[in-house]
Amino acid sequence: MKLLRYGEMGRERAGLLDEQGRIRALPESLGDLAGDRLTPQGLAEIAALDSNALPVVEGHPRLGSCVARPGKFICIGLNYRAHAAESNLPIPAEPVVFGKWSSAVVGPNDDVEIPRGSEKTDWEVELGVVIGTRGRYLTEAEALSHVAGYCVVHDVSERAFQMERGGTWDKGKGCDTFGPTGPWLVTADEVGDPQNLRLWLEVDGKRYQDSSTADMIFTVAELVSYVSQFCTLEPGDIISTGTPEGVGLGQKPPVYLRAGQTVKLGVEKLGEQTQRMVSAG
Repeated sequence: MKLLRYGEMGRERAGLLDEQGRIRALPESLGDLAGDRLTPQGLAEIAALDSNALPVVEGHPRLGSCVARPGKFICIGLNYRAHAAESNLPIPAEPVVFGKWSSAVVGPNDDVEIPRGSEKTDWEVELGVVIGTRGRYLTEAEALSHVAGYCVVHDVSERAFQMERGGTWDKGKGCDTFGPTGPWLVTADEVGDPQNLRLWLEVDGKRYQDSSTADMIFTVAELVSYVSQFCTLEPGDIISTGTPEGVGLGQKPPVYLRAGQTVKLGVEKLGEQTQRMVSAG
């Protein structure tokens, strides 16, 4: 299934994408795409519906984040071999973990704000993993059974805030609008092997990133297991699994985003995003 949220910001409703590419409204009685709705039981209730009997949503409504109110937005850094190389950094012995704040989460096609004082706002296409079953101290063999599905994440990053201002990476990663998520959550059964997905990103039509999740240093199963050693994973939590080579910081000379530019990105089987870069008010 491809699950999504549509409507005005803050007033989104849950829906699904049918086989003809039309949005179908899910019954309001099922609630939003958050928490228990993303558990195996919650997803089974949606799967049991006759999608052809659900009302078609007319027009082209705005899409919100495909997960409502993620409890945790956990991100992984330097998780592609070629990206570590372009960053002139060694392969990490363990996953690099940081977080995004909830105000970073926006819809897949919403505007992305370049923060005040930013000169080094950068792009990062990533595979997002959505947790569906609560788990702690998971083994790698157990990990994928706790995944509800996958989505596209744009891990927008301000490099000066991230690396030149002291402290942790978080303040360069968690700025408002820095976490476009969606367009839809694709259930794990439909995606199959998460280590064989192509992902790409373009700025104003120029392709900078074009790689595969096969280049990951730590697999999705390894990451889910690893993160669960430090916190309990809950349904609706998101793990963004790192970006491949081709970020702005890695260009020679570096290239950064400016207001007025358009960024397009996607992950195989998971859809595409398009964002306009704007200056923060």
